[in-house]
Amino acid sequence: MSAASELEERIKRLEDKDKIRDLVMMYGIIMDEHDFEGIERIFTKDASLTSADGVFSASGIEAIKSTYQDRFAVLGATNHVTHGNVVRFSDDDPDQASGLVTSHAEVSREGTALIAALRYKDNYQRTPMGWQIREREMSFMYYVSFDEFKDAIVSDERVRVYGDRRPADWPERLNTGTSPKWIKEYIS
Repeated sequence: MSAASELEERIKRLEDKDKIRDLVMMYGIIMDEHDFEGIERIFTKDASLTSADGVFSASGIEAIKSTYQDRFAVLGATNHVTHGNVVRFSDDDPDQASGLVTSHAEVSREGTALIAALRYKDNYQRTPMGWQIREREMSFMYYVSFDEFKDAIVSDERVRVYGDRRPADWPERLNTGTSPKWIKEYIS
């Protein structure tokens, strides 16, 4: 490969990474706007949406839209804030990538003010519409009311949004003394 071709390829990867970062940011905006039609723009038709705690499990765009329609029905104002993300491209397919996203959300759910610390493990696919999310798994460090936050943050049961107290998805479930295999993919 010539130096010019290599430079072109590196620039294309940077442009793709920027487009994926825009996609990640737009997810939060679409959620905050309760933009039902926007869901089809950010997820592939065969996408999956899951959560580490098993609450979310949708496969295919229609199931994902139904999941969010139910979610939007109980949510008031929300504010999703993306802190950052790491993107890695497949060595085998330039139209495939994976990502790890860190974020927070402030949520009004059925009249209760909540706060959540989230991570998303994503797989992305380039489609005729551009980059889209093919797989998304969300996990929570906490998801609690503002009133419960100071007590919950020092507890292992930091997911309290569903009317009970549940263990957080991380770090306790991941606390093996070594980085989980999937994290090592993002360290370079």
